[in-house]
Amino acid sequence: MGTEAVGTRGHEAHVAQMFGPQAAAYVASAVHARGADLEALGALLEEARPGRVLDLGCGGGHVSFAAAPFAGEVVAYDLSEDMLAAVAAEAVRRGLGNIATRQGVAERLPFDDASFDMVASRFSAHHWRDVPAALHEVRRVVKAGGLVVMMDVIAPDWPVADSFLQAVEILRDPSHGRDYSEAQWVDFAEGAALRPMRSARRRLRLDFTSWVERIRTPELHVAAIRSLFAGASTDVASHFEIEADGSFTIDTLTLELEAV
Repeated sequence: MGTEAVGTRGHEAHVAQMFGPQAAAYVASAVHARGADLEALGALLEEARPGRVLDLGCGGGHVSFAAAPFAGEVVAYDLSEDMLAAVAAEAVRRGLGNIATRQGVAERLPFDDASFDMVASRFSAHHWRDVPAALHEVRRVVKAGGLVVMMDVIAPDWPVADSFLQAVEILRDPSHGRDYSEAQWVDFAEGAALRPMRSARRRLRLDFTSWVERIRTPELHVAAIRSLFAGASTDVASHFEIEADGSFTIDTLTLELEAV
């Protein structure tokens, strides 16, 4: 994790530094490489057959890999150059020649207006500095009538569980921004002229050991998370299905939107 002085990195640099060294782990991560949400996205892509797709905040590239067989071109876009290099290498290994990579932030997309048929993002937005601004950029670069699919962890609707989740997330990864509620996501989307069409909530179990090892959470923070779990109320423990080894379950949302 290093010994860099407090306050010497901006948010985006902090995110890139947290995830870049773990790029290979995110490409290989079972949580990211599989899931009912990714399967549903694959079915949607197979039906839509979009010409050009933007994988926004691509991480380990699993949306890009799902899209490549059904799209003319896929652009994997991320803050981390290391992550993009890992995605490019994996695309070559898989024989996916229609995946390009581009580096940048979600709030300032270096693409022309209406240059994508579809934009998808999975498990990235909770790190963005400004989700509403990013969604306005998404609307700018997607064609009218185009499809936007946002997939992320969502916060519980009741404040105690919401606060608990945010505390656990930031202890595990200090670059975490916020997990938003479904209602907040709908508000953000409608404010960016993206019309909600369908949504699906799912539950995702996280194996504790791999969850903290993947991002190299310091032992001090691991101990703090375990302390929070041990002190959780029965309501909170039940909601997150906290297990004896620390494994737990969170809520995710897939939100399908149309650019209007």
